[in-house]
Amino acid sequence: MSDKPFTIPDDVATIAPSDLYDRLEAGESMSVLDTRAPAEVDDWRIDGDSVAFANVPYYEFLDGVTDSTLESLPDARPMYTVCAKGESSKFVADVLDEAGVDDVVAVEDGMEGWETVLSATELSADTDATVVQFHRPSSGCLSYLVVDGDEALVVDPLHAFTEEYLEAAESYGAELVAAVDTHVHADHVSGVRDLAREHGVQALVPEPAEARGIDYDLSYDTVADGETLTVGDVGVEAVHTPGHTSGMTSYLVDDAVLLTGDGLFVESVARPDLEGGDEGAPEAAGRLYDTLHDRVLSLPDETLVAPGHVSDAAERADDGSYTDALGDVAEAMDALDYDRASFVEFVLSDMPPRPDNYEDIIATNLGERTVDDESAAELERGPNNCAATTDAMTGN
Repeated sequence: MSDKPFTIPDDVATIAPSDLYDRLEAGESMSVLDTRAPAEVDDWRIDGDSVAFANVPYYEFLDGVTDSTLESLPDARPMYTVCAKGESSKFVADVLDEAGVDDVVAVEDGMEGWETVLSATELSADTDATVVQFHRPSSGCLSYLVVDGDEALVVDPLHAFTEEYLEAAESYGAELVAAVDTHVHADHVSGVRDLAREHGVQALVPEPAEARGIDYDLSYDTVADGETLTVGDVGVEAVHTPGHTSGMTSYLVDDAVLLTGDGLFVESVARPDLEGGDEGAPEAAGRLYDTLHDRVLSLPDETLVAPGHVSDAAERADDGSYTDALGDVAEAMDALDYDRASFVEFVLSDMPPRPDNYEDIIATNLGERTVDDESAAELERGPNNCAATTDAMTGN
C-alpha cells in the first residue's frame, strides 16, 4: 500500500446519501465503487438488485488509472464512489473523471453519511391506528411509530434518530407520549432513555427484560406480559416472546399488527446466543421454538408480522414495507415446520458472527454506561447479524 498523499478537490460531483437511497429504492441502474480496503467492505456495503458493485481501494489510484483498473470497473452508470468518510472517494471520483470515465459521483460523507439515512413507510394494515415503519438501510434496523388521535408510541427507537420520531409524530398531529423497546438490544443503542431524558417521553421497559439488570439513570415503567398499553383509543398488547433474549416482548397493535422485534423476521428467525452465549444457546433456541409455536403462530394468519430487522434477502410488501402476513411467513419458512429438536439443530448450525461491539452495546442499553452520539455511531457500525442464519430461511 502506498503512503503517497492525495488531494481532495472541491468541484467533484457529489450526491447526498438520502438521495442515493431514493434512487436505490426506485431500482435505478447504477454502479457502486467502494474505495475502502477490502477487509472493511466484506460485511458492510451499499448494494442492491440494481447495483453493479466493485471494490477498488483508493490507494490503487494514487499513481493514476491503469488499464487493468479501468477493466475492473462496472459498466453501469452513474457510478457512485464511496469510502468511510467521503474523502478518498472524492479523490477517486476526480481521478476517474480526469481519465475520461463519465458520470462518476462521490457519496457525501461516505459510509458515515449512509448511517444517517432513515426512511419511513406507513403500513397498510387492518387497524384504526396508523403504524409507520422506519428503516435504517445501513444496518437493516426497523423501528415503529403507532399513532391514534393525538397520541403516539415509538417501539424500538434508535438513539441516532430521536428527533425524527418526534417530528413524525408531530406530522400526524400527535404527541409522542411513550417509548418502549422489545428487548435489550445487542446491535444498536436504544433511544428510549434519550427520549425520556431530553423530551419528557415516558420510558417503558418489558418487565421480563428488567431481570437482566436494567439500571437506568432515570425513572421508567415496566410492561408486563398481557398488559395493554393505550395509544389514543387503540390497544397495544405486550406479548412475552422469549428466545432471542429472555425478556423479548412483542407488541400486538389493535389485534392486527405484531411488532415482533427480533423474535421473528419476515425471512428468518432470531439467533439465540447473544444473551447466554454458546453455552446458553441450545436452551434459548428451544425456548424460541416454544414461543413461535405457542404464542406467535397461534395468532390469526392475517396478523401482519412487522419485525425489528431486515436482511438483504427480504422482499418488500406491496405497501413498500418489510412486513408479511403471518400465514404467508409460516408457509414460506420451512424451519417453522420442523420438530423442536430439528429446529434447535438448524438454528444453531449456521449462525453468523456476532454483531460488532455487542457486549458494549448491551451494557449501554442496560444503563451501565452512557455514550455520546459519536461513540454510539462507532459502536453500531457494521451489519446487525441478529438473525439465526446468514441466508434466507424462506423459499427452500
